[in-house]
Amino acid sequence: MRSSLPPWGPPVSRDRIITCLPKWYTPQACLQLKEHFHGQVSTACQRRNTGTVGLKLSKVVVLGDLYVGKTSLIHRFCKNAFDRDYKATIGVDFEIERFEIAGIPYGIQIWDTAGQEKFKCIASAYYRGAQVIITAFDLTDVQTLEHTRQWLEDALRENEPGSCFVFLVGTKKDLLSGAACEQVEADAVRLANEMQAEYWSVSAKTGENVKSFFSRVAALAFEQSVLQDLERRSSARRQVGDEDLIRMEECSAETTENRRSSSVSCC
Repeated sequence: MRSSLPPWGPPVSRDRIITCLPKWYTPQACLQLKEHFHGQVSTACQRRNTGTVGLKLSKVVVLGDLYVGKTSLIHRFCKNAFDRDYKATIGVDFEIERFEIAGIPYGIQIWDTAGQEKFKCIASAYYRGAQVIITAFDLTDVQTLEHTRQWLEDALRENEPGSCFVFLVGTKKDLLSGAACEQVEADAVRLANEMQAEYWSVSAKTGENVKSFFSRVAALAFEQSVLQDLERRSSARRQVGDEDLIRMEECSAETTENRRSSSVSCC
């Protein structure tokens, strides 16, 4: 059953409604082996106490070599379309996707960055402020997997340490099968563990795992956003409380001093 949105939330399509935390692709390369949202997040959503989370967009950047299928992956998810003749992205492009997660409206801005070396200086400026970094490679081209290390380093250089979720995504899964696919995925999982990334294999052509992958991206980013908002508000309350306590102590000290002065005068 479709849950009701708060008054400020625009309607979203049924396949953008997430009621529970989507599962990982493989437990061997998953940093969040849990099946439910954090308890504080669930409570905040039930009480509609998620602050400004439903009013902002979280930034997702997609990186990788030329022709690994970044644009095809994004278009499959956002437009449910696949075109064999996509041209290379010039600079950057982006799509906005809106969800309803645990009854709360939530949006992500997916940045499609160019894989050509000559556009790196342009694209790197758009890495800043990313909440999610997706490094993509072609399952049929092992060199593109090796290059993901450098792409990730470039993106992390533009962001605060520990501020981003990292995903390693193998594309064109439809072109590889059997033992060959298993071997490449095993290598990718090892690299993902080194990169502290979560690994997925997808196919933009067939749509395999694309919706599940982006649903998980959105859900994890949403959970982090809610937790950060709760922490900010908690810190603000503590600071206000500390200021009130200081003022009370100052007033108490002043009152005591006045009483002592009065006592001295009387004597």
